[in-house]
Amino acid sequence: MYEVTVLPMPDDFEGEVVATLVSRKAATGSRRAVLYLHGFTDYFFQDHLADHYAERGIDFYALDLRKYGRSLLPHQTRGLIRSVTDYFPEIDEAVRIIRRDHDELTINAHSTGGLIAALWADRVRGRGLVQGLVLNSPFFDLNVSTPMRLAADLLKTPLSYTRWVLPLGVNTVYGRSLHRSEGGEWDYDLELKPLGGFPVHGMWLAAIRRAQRRLHAGLSVDAPVLVLACAAGLRVRDFVPEARSADVVLDPRQIARWATAVGPHVTCVRVKDGVHDLVLSSEPVRKQVFAEIDRWMQAFVYQGNENNP
Repeated sequence: MYEVTVLPMPDDFEGEVVATLVSRKAATGSRRAVLYLHGFTDYFFQDHLADHYAERGIDFYALDLRKYGRSLLPHQTRGLIRSVTDYFPEIDEAVRIIRRDHDELTINAHSTGGLIAALWADRVRGRGLVQGLVLNSPFFDLNVSTPMRLAADLLKTPLSYTRWVLPLGVNTVYGRSLHRSEGGEWDYDLELKPLGGFPVHGMWLAAIRRAQRRLHAGLSVDAPVLVLACAAGLRVRDFVPEARSADVVLDPRQIARWATAVGPHVTCVRVKDGVHDLVLSSEPVRKQVFAEIDRWMQAFVYQGNENNP
């Protein structure tokens, strides 16, 4: 059902680097494709997302970015980068491969992947490489207290280039809301996506804050953009049942606030009872999410296309 292609990348400060492109073709030949980018402490495992696109005649691709999931090598520190632009070479290569056989490409990106996708699309504007962005709870800002935000913004010093781990502790609320072993609906590899997430390094956080400040200053993505966010956020340290109907990772109000900084053509939809990864919400909610994506793509990605279904 899936094909897996390893993409060798130039070495970085830890040595050998690879990314992994997972693909699933629609039953009939298609000139349309979707590329999925995952979030932090994540990898592609959402088979139902691939099913959704394939059933609509759209070829599906997912990229496990460097140091995540299928791309993590034994010598690497999980998720550690110096800049979000470190990911651009593997996105470039994935898009090159996809565009060989497809005329139309939509990027569907979640959380940190949404931030990366927005900056990448801004860099390649004017080249016609991407026809739409679907950003699922993109990581547009930090969901932390004011003192923590100020501390994060001080990471412009040489400390931002070290591998020190921030003393943030472990929060398993989101993982427990999702995984089948804790009463959730989803069964994924806890080695690749631990319940408590990955350690947060100063280097990584500094890179994220630089990217967020760049977005806050305003991007000029020239493709239409759909930003999806939960209707409600919830900040808790211990699991409560409400964690299964709110974003316990990011603040949806921040996502909505910064949505129009991506470009001139942005649609923002807030989804009631959704969780951080909206396609992992309860079945009635994710059906609404998929319906919103379908309606938006029909209106803005396929508009004027002679092959419009």
